[in-house]
Amino acid sequence: MEKRFLKACRGEPVDGTPIWLNRQAGRYMPEYHKVKGELSSLEFFKNPERAAQATLDAQRILGVDAAILFADLLPILEPMGLSLDYKPGTGPVFGNPVRTERDVDALANAPAEEATPYIAETVRNVLSGLPSDIALIGFAGAPFTLASYAIEGKGSRNYRFVKKLMYEAPALWRRLLDKLLEQLESYLALQVTAGVDAVQLFDTWAGCLSAGDFRQHVLSHTRRLIERIQELGVPVIYFGTGNAHQLADVARIRPDVLALDWRAPLGATWASLGCRAVQGNLDPIALCATRAVVAERAQAVLDEAAGRPGHIFNLGHGILPETPVDNVKFLVDYVHRNG
Repeated sequence: MEKRFLKACRGEPVDGTPIWLNRQAGRYMPEYHKVKGELSSLEFFKNPERAAQATLDAQRILGVDAAILFADLLPILEPMGLSLDYKPGTGPVFGNPVRTERDVDALANAPAEEATPYIAETVRNVLSGLPSDIALIGFAGAPFTLASYAIEGKGSRNYRFVKKLMYEAPALWRRLLDKLLEQLESYLALQVTAGVDAVQLFDTWAGCLSAGDFRQHVLSHTRRLIERIQELGVPVIYFGTGNAHQLADVARIRPDVLALDWRAPLGATWASLGCRAVQGNLDPIALCATRAVVAERAQAVLDEAAGRPGHIFNLGHGILPETPVDNVKFLVDYVHRNG
């Protein structure tokens, strides 16, 4: 059976709007905590059996049209030489952020089969339990977002160290992105070889850049990564937040699906950019409101898409930990009934 999600990625007519949700396997779901048990976050991401179970549980419980591999953006950086920890109340932290030429030179590249072998095993475990009509999405951080985490060392409000390095040492910046690109290519090729149906690139920090800086310092590496994944024969979804001012440039490098955050008007953006397919873009906070609000806001997104082939329903960011599970189930049912 042809997978509804993949048909939508190609801009083909489907029998109903496909839906999946960013962070659909997460802390809002009791089953997630049961599967995680006493594992640390990093141990959880690297455990192929439990990561696969978290992936499958979310798809089964919600009834979404695609599962997304349960993993995280940042463990790919650990075998490159960065010391990664997930601290309660802070999130991911690197003990040795990349700030100097010596730091960039010290970063090591290795085939993903050696650096992150657990990813392929997780993919295979998921596929062994995933219904045949449900797509599996692999993912990674885009080069800018990974570079930002590596340089800042943790979450940031002003991206001071990132922009300082980018502005003061553009050649060093390009060397850093080249190294990240090499590792990402191997990492995503491993996922595709293991059997994922599509790949989503998360560029959640790129919106901090002006359109000019994005175009000058980031776009070429993003384009190269997208093209190389597409050469592997799977569709690529590009997802950023707060990046409406960059979308015209992103559209020109032709990801198969352009994911929109909740700030961008879906219909007008889709029409102006001429994309084959778009994904989004319900505000995730709507899921914390009443079901009447969820229905109203979901219908508004569907109205924006206007039944045009190529729409994949999703949130404009990830599900929040405080979100009621029943509201998420209600959203999926609503889209399936009305999309």
